Order: sequence, then structure tokens, then C-alpha cells
Amino acid sequence: MQNNTVVITGIGLISSLGEGVDAHWQAFNGEAEPRIDSETFKPYTVHPLGEVDWNNQIPKRGDQRQMETWQRIGTYTAGLALQDAGIKDDEALCSTMDMVVAAGGGERDVTVDKQILAEARVRNDLGTMLNEKLTTELRPTLFLAQLSNLLAGNISIVHKVTGSSRTFMGEEGAGISAIDTTVARIRSGQSTHALVGGAYNSEHPDMLLGYELNGMLKTDGWAPLWQREGTAGGGIVTGSGGAFLVLESADHARKRGARVYAAIDGIYSAQIRRSRDDLSQTVAKLVGAASADKAADLIISGATGAKNITAAEKTALDTFSSSVVRGVAGKLGHVREAQFSLVVALAALSVFKGSAFPPVDAENEKAGPSSIDTALATSIGGTRGEGVARLVKV
Repeated sequence: MQNNTVVITGIGLISSLGEGVDAHWQAFNGEAEPRIDSETFKPYTVHPLGEVDWNNQIPKRGDQRQMETWQRIGTYTAGLALQDAGIKDDEALCSTMDMVVAAGGGERDVTVDKQILAEARVRNDLGTMLNEKLTTELRPTLFLAQLSNLLAGNISIVHKVTGSSRTFMGEEGAGISAIDTTVARIRSGQSTHALVGGAYNSEHPDMLLGYELNGMLKTDGWAPLWQREGTAGGGIVTGSGGAFLVLESADHARKRGARVYAAIDGIYSAQIRRSRDDLSQTVAKLVGAASADKAADLIISGATGAKNITAAEKTALDTFSSSVVRGVAGKLGHVREAQFSLVVALAALSVFKGSAFPPVDAENEKAGPSSIDTALATSIGGTRGEGVARLVKV
């Protein structure tokens, strides 16, 4: 079996902080306050997406119209990653490019949901009424929510990425599995180059409902990530955004003269039963395994902000005193399926730049070293899924 080095050659990012690697690097290195909206979904706060000209990456209006917002975010971000890698206009490379997407079930059609609930109160023929709505109010082939694999389909249509395609579902764990699978395929020689990532639209009632049914959303406005334990609600402040990566074997990247951000040296993951197993110990073991050869200079944490869960992660990370920690959800919110690809992207960007950006929460994060050549990226799901990636300088 081959053991190819896996490198990151393209990064696509979009969030409340803007779009592209430069905008995000500047935002994390600047003093700008997080962009938040505490009124639209009051008492819940979100980090809303900024203005986006969808035409830049999705030129056909017809394609835009048939996508829900989360699909547009993902398709747009994928285009940014392909463009950043210098692949977007290379038909031969796109046609042989594999794709792995982390996606949720999609956004429910809230208008149709409301119609059904309203008519259910006054009609006795519920089965007939539901069939009427299914056949007249929904698009062909869809159910009351968008299908999870539509994001990959739209990326294929818009950007002509037509190699193999896989979609993972399952919140943060889907993002971890997507990158883990992609890295394994390239390392073993089953793939030479691939597009991987996810997208999330927090500005949709059903996205918030899913979290709040579990009591996980913060209900008293925004607060720094590591300071939410004593605040009202469950601690999570979600954000809209997407993160996609172009991964290649080092040989493939070298032959086409690609710029390399960093190499992915390893992915370490778990999915414990948190009612039985100690989460803090699990995180410590994963970070320890990723640090076995050399302690990382920097840890980019994808902590959700969820009470107890985030505290357990912080307890584990604090034991690795030689590494500086940055909790990025405090700046742009939690983007669920896209969270792991987001933190991997920021870790790779930091390794490429050779420096750690300033503390996001100065009270709980220490200043970084003058230079770095290794970084870890963590994603500890709000309810399940634990993952760590190790990024090294090439």
C-alpha cells in the first residue's frame, strides 16, 4: 500500500467575517468585533453571513434559484477553494477530481410546514391533505427538507467536479469523517486530488430549533467562547458559513506546480458515549496522539460553546501547556458540518504564514510564539463526534 503525503493546496472560506483566506486572516489578526445578530431570532444570537454576490461563483441564475441557502453557501465556497488551488478552470483536473461533502438533512420548507399545520387544525382528511401538499407545494423528487446529497450534486453541475462523490451526514462527526476519508484515500493512492468540506446556514428557523430542542443555544446574547459556562441557555451561538479544502498527494501537487499551505500529518478521531466515557480524557488522548512526535505550537479549537462539553475540551487542552489555543467559534460562530474543515483550514493557513494570530479571548488564551511550523485542529461535537488533525509545514 502507498503512503503518500497529503497536502492542502486550496482553501475556500466564507462566514460572517467575509470570504476568502485573506479576509479571514485579516479578521483574526485585527481587532474587529464579531458580527452578530441578536434580534432576528431573539432570544437566540447568530453570526450572520455578510453580503455575497453569488454570481461570482454560481454564474447561472437558474442554478442559484433552485438551491436553498446552505447549498449556495457550499457551492460558492467550493468554487473559492478550486479557484485558490488554481484548478477551477482546468477541465481535465476537475473531471478527475473526487469530492467528499459533509452535509445536514437540508433546510425544511417552513412555509409548507406552516400550511400543513394550519390546515391540520381544520381538516379531518389529514392523509388526503398531506398528499395534496406533497404533490403541489414541493419540488419533484424532494420531501419536506432538502436532500443531503444535493450540495455535492450542485457542486458537480456548477464547477464540473465529476470524479467520485461521497456525502456524510451526522453534524460535526460528518466533517471529521469527510476529511479522514479523503486523507486516507489520497494516502493509499486511491485518489490523487479531491475537494472536501461542508456548509451551514444558521439563519433558518429549523436549524435553530434542532439545537434548542436539546437546550443547547445561548439565550442571553453573545459572550466570548470560553466564558459561557455561567451564562443563560446552552452556550452555542451558531454561524452561517462554509469551508472547503482541495487536498492532493504531494507528488500530484508538485507536478502541477501548486502552492502548498501545509501537509495533513494525521487525523485522530473517536465517537464515545459521553454518558459513560470521560470526554476530557478522550480529548486529551486524541491531542496526545497527535502530539506524540512533537508538541504542536498551536491548537485551533472548533469548540462549539456548548456548556460542559466546551469546558471539558478546555480542561484537556490546558494540559498541553506548550501549545497556544485559539477558540475560533467566538469570532464567527459554530458552523456544524463545516466546523472541522474550517479549523483545519485556519490551522493550515497559520502553518503557511508561520505565525499564530492573536488571542480571540485574551482572558483565556495566551499570546502565541514568534513562529510556528505545526498546528492541531480540533472539533468536539456538541453531542457526539471528536476529531483532531495535525498540520505540518512542508
